[in-house]
Amino acid sequence: MDNKTQEKADFTLANAYGGVEMVRADYKGQAFSKHVHEGYTIGVIEKGAQRFYRSGEIHTADTNSIILVNADDVHTGESASPGGWQYRAMYPLPEHFENISIDLYDGGKFAPYFSSSVINDPILTEQLRLLFNQVDNNASKLLTETILYALMLRLTLRHSSHRHVPKDLSGSKEKLIRVKDYLDFYPAEDISLKQLAIIAGLSQYHFIRQFKKMFDLAPHSYQIQARLKKAKTLLKAGVKPVMVASDCGFHDQSHFNRHFKKALGTSPSKFQKQAVLYKN
Repeated sequence: MDNKTQEKADFTLANAYGGVEMVRADYKGQAFSKHVHEGYTIGVIEKGAQRFYRSGEIHTADTNSIILVNADDVHTGESASPGGWQYRAMYPLPEHFENISIDLYDGGKFAPYFSSSVINDPILTEQLRLLFNQVDNNASKLLTETILYALMLRLTLRHSSHRHVPKDLSGSKEKLIRVKDYLDFYPAEDISLKQLAIIAGLSQYHFIRQFKKMFDLAPHSYQIQARLKKAKTLLKAGVKPVMVASDCGFHDQSHFNRHFKKALGTSPSKFQKQAVLYKN
């Protein structure tokens, strides 16, 4: 049987903190190109091994190890074992961790930075599996949030650091961030390279080089990721995939489907059916 027919990814939104995205995946030959998530990726390898790029290096996560990818970190993913790999993962947003920091640090509001891409923490592994099991069994919001809070607390206290962001950015860096923000706010716009370079105050040549150096993605690749972020939001809201494709700036449905599957390992329609949004 072709490996492509054996790929499986089931998404859901946990009944906690307004809905935390989670996935159960079984991949044989799936290979994810460079992409980003608006939330953190915190996953347990249940079988096999996964190889992935993050923070400029290639990492391998074996069975029972935990993968950590920061929100908006560019990363990839592929099998590192002959039979593929199975994993469970959750994607809490930065604001979920910010709520933890408020409790921990007398009102200080910040999201953690995980410098390690792969960790081995048996207690955290069991906490994650307990959480996934409760979600599978439709546990109450109170129980789900209690388990989730405990494991995010452990992550913050034992495995996080705080990335120092200088208050006074150089002019070019500040303008590059402005370009990134523009692409995030207007993902569907058919903007030209020249227009983005003008916003950055750089030549087109230097803009492409500096943008990729700072964000690890070329401008057009980042635009696709921004469009996929918006697409996920619309799909969760119940907008039909064919409308999502046009609303997010994709040329057509097949173009949208191809990029969505490449980044998330499932189709837009299947993602929408599985991402059941719990009401507060």
